[in-house]
This record gives sequence, C-alpha cells and structure tokens, in this order.
Amino acid sequence: MLKSKSAWLSGLALAGALMVSAGSAAADQIRIGIANFGEHPQLNAAIAGFKKALTDNGFVEGKDVVYTESHTNFDASLVPQMIAKLQAEQPKLIYTITTPVSQIAKKALAGSGIPIVFAAVTDPVAAKLVPSWDAGDEGMTGASDLQDVAAVMAFTKKLLPNAKRFGVPYNPGEANDVALVEKIKAAAPAAGLEVVEVGIDNVNDIQQRIAALAGKADVIYGPASNLIQPAIAAVSAAARQAGIPIVNSDDSAVRNGTVPASFAVNYTQVGVNAGNIAAEILKGKDPKTIAPSRPAYKDHMATISRKAMAAFGMEIPASMADCGCIVD
Repeated sequence: MLKSKSAWLSGLALAGALMVSAGSAAADQIRIGIANFGEHPQLNAAIAGFKKALTDNGFVEGKDVVYTESHTNFDASLVPQMIAKLQAEQPKLIYTITTPVSQIAKKALAGSGIPIVFAAVTDPVAAKLVPSWDAGDEGMTGASDLQDVAAVMAFTKKLLPNAKRFGVPYNPGEANDVALVEKIKAAAPAAGLEVVEVGIDNVNDIQQRIAALAGKADVIYGPASNLIQPAIAAVSAAARQAGIPIVNSDDSAVRNGTVPASFAVNYTQVGVNAGNIAAEILKGKDPKTIAPSRPAYKDHMATISRKAMAAFGMEIPASMADCGCIVD
C-alpha cells in the first residue's frame, strides 16, 4: 500500500513537472500579431514570405513563435478594433500589411512599446510611416512594395511597341496611390509615354471611369492599389470593352486569364524582406535604425497570358516568344 501510494505520488509529481515544463515552453513562445487588410493573393503571399523569413532566422512557428492573424475584409473602419484586439494579446511585434492598416496601427500603438513592421506599403515616407528611406521611425519600419516604374514602362513598351499614352486608374484618397502616380509621371518622359490618370474612389464608378479612357489611353496600368486590385476583374472587363490592354501590378490576375500581362513585384519576397527586418528587431535591434527596404529589379517578374492577350485582340511580340514568362 505504501509502495503504491509512493508510486502514485511520484507519478503526480512527474505529471506536475511536465505541466510546468509545457506551460513554461508556451510562455517562452514569442507572440506576433499579423494585421492584414483583407484576403488577397498578394497580401497572403506577403504573410507567407514573412513567416518563411522568420523561420529561416530561427523563429519556428509553433516552437519559438506563435502568430495571431486577423483581417478586416478591406473595411478600414474596422482596423482600429483589429489593432486593439491584437494589442490586448501583448505581442512582441505586430506585422501590418498595406498602407491604411499601417497608418492606423502607428497612431493606435504609439507609446505602447510594441514594434511595428509593415509590408505592402508603396511609399512609407509619403504615408508618414518613416521619416525617410534611410531610417525607420520610433518603433516602426518595414518593407515597401514600391515597383520600379521605369522597368514597368520598359516592359510595356516591349509588349506594346506602339503605345504612347499610359492610363493609370488610382484612388485619390489613398496615399499609396497618389505617391505612385507621381512616380509614374516623373518616369514617363524618359520612356516616351504620356500619363493619363483617372481617379476612382468607389468601385461602383469603375465601369464609367475606365470607359472614359477610350481613345485617350493606349494601355492601362493596374497599380498595387487597395481599391483597384480587389476589383481588377471589373477594371479588365471595362478596359476590354474600351479596347485598351492592361499591364497589371499583380500576376495572379494574369495567371487566371483576367488581364493580358503583368510586370509585378514578387509579394512573397516583400514578405521575406519584412520578415528579415522583424528578425533583427526580435534579436534586439531598434526599428529606428533599420531603413525600410524596397524591391530590387530582380524582385520583379513578367507574366503574359496567351488566353487574355487573344481576348483583347493582341498578339505576343516575336521578341518575347522565348521570355519564359508566358502562361496559357
């Protein structure tokens, strides 16, 4: 009886020790909040790349780090609530995706001591997330998705040699979009292109505004806009009716045959860039000392849809037949 009782007590002690050990391991895990704007292939790729980079830096999900992911289905009014919920979990870091989410998070988390790493932000300086391209801000830095617009135009001229007027639909109420339009206008003269911009601040106006580009633009560029990209199918339908081909900033719309071509930033790589920055912060580096990253030319890729090119009445130039970037 005594032996049995002793064994039972030993077992109880062992179980308790295991529970304490498990609890300690869970307590030692780093919690990271991920604040996304909505479900979209580009933004999801930025999350996947972020996690990959952290894993490569020794922060393995489920072992060293645990993530809480949230999004607002592109409803900006719900972002403050999302940030507050993530903050309540007392994470070591919050990863914010897109300019609107990052801007709201910066204001909401000011003075909280929780560092923020952003991604999928076109111009963090114009969006007032960081003071310059050479340094982060207090508690915040990250990875831009700023495209090399000169390279986009060079690709466009190769695909459409006779194009002279570059149509750009954008949301005038979003800092990302406005900053990109300014960069496009600055790069256009060297590419021999004239920029024709059209403001769209409501998805219900897409058909009418794109139709207005008929006879005014030879090609439409689909920017990495939180209004334009979720509605790219509507933009494409209107452009096709207007007889204007599209070069998009997202290759997924090309791969599914929605638009003819893209010259796009690889959003998985944007996420990797953000994840590498997050790893530096988790290892003790001050975000203020880390300059925001931006994609290099090699982080872009061209994609052409044979099906969508035909639907728009276009032929793939012979010079691009062997580009290795054509999908059916």
